[in-house]
Amino acid sequence: MKRKLVTVDAETLLATPMSKTMFIVDGLIPQGVNVLSGAAKIGKSWLMLWLGLQVSQGLPVWGIPTMHCDVLYLCLEDTQRRIKDRLFDLTNDPPRSFHLSVTCGLIGNGLEEEIINFLEDFPKTKLVIIDTLQKVRDSKGSAGKTGMYGNDYDDISSIKRIADEHDISIILVHHLRKLKDGDDPFNEVSGSTGITGAADTNYVLKRKRSSRDATLLACGRDVEYQELTLRFQDLKWELVEHKNTEEIRKAEIPQFLFRVAEFMKSRTEWVGTATDLIADMAETETTPNVVTKYLGQFSNEVLEPAGIEYRTKRTGQSRLIKFIRHDGGDANDGANDI
Repeated sequence: MKRKLVTVDAETLLATPMSKTMFIVDGLIPQGVNVLSGAAKIGKSWLMLWLGLQVSQGLPVWGIPTMHCDVLYLCLEDTQRRIKDRLFDLTNDPPRSFHLSVTCGLIGNGLEEEIINFLEDFPKTKLVIIDTLQKVRDSKGSAGKTGMYGNDYDDISSIKRIADEHDISIILVHHLRKLKDGDDPFNEVSGSTGITGAADTNYVLKRKRSSRDATLLACGRDVEYQELTLRFQDLKWELVEHKNTEEIRKAEIPQFLFRVAEFMKSRTEWVGTATDLIADMAETETTPNVVTKYLGQFSNEVLEPAGIEYRTKRTGQSRLIKFIRHDGGDANDGANDI
């Protein structure tokens, strides 16, 4: 019997009604497999315990609405006594919809069946937390598999199949490497890129040892990039600041661009070099060597909306800059060479 691909044409796909992505925490924690990575002893388990309590009671998380559902928390690095003490610290009214276990099987050796059976017994469950990922992995390594990447990808994919088939969210708590990556903190996740690649959403929780504040970075297929500043206070992670992609992008724009826009408010045109511009603006915070870089990178986001056209042209040993402030009727300005 011939094996054939199961396909759908684009027209049929667009015409087929589908439910929206389910979120446990609106815009932040979606259905699928989510990996939360952080340094050891940073407070990941306190965060997960509090998150489970909030969701199982339908209470907001950092002011964000949650889905009221049953929660399963596999707290595999703790004992029942420690979890009981922590619950006493966090709540006076523990819900019966929050289920906990300190033992379970391994991936490929009982875990998947245990989770599926639990979902059958408690069908209102929409969030499963596994703390930690390493506790449910085979410590024998990648024997019989395609190296570290294949091993990592296969393990996450096995958990993802449960999340996808049962329309639930599974959070895997994981660790960061000691090796830092200033360009991309997600590269600090322990293991290979098979873990972050197979996950639907990745979170990185980072904190300096001397600070109470930490940064939670979120990025995923159904989640826009976000940065949340959190503070560990009274055994809970409290929200200090929440920035979405647009706000983060705006924060990256040098203030110099906004000072240029202010500078041009009283002018219809200006021409000169970067050094001339710095002098005319009486600018003290920006040097001439980065002026054209800033203008080339951010003029479309700051100057254009303010009605200021930016042009540049090299003449001899210098590069000329030209600003034209449009008031709506400068149709012939484009005829100028610069």
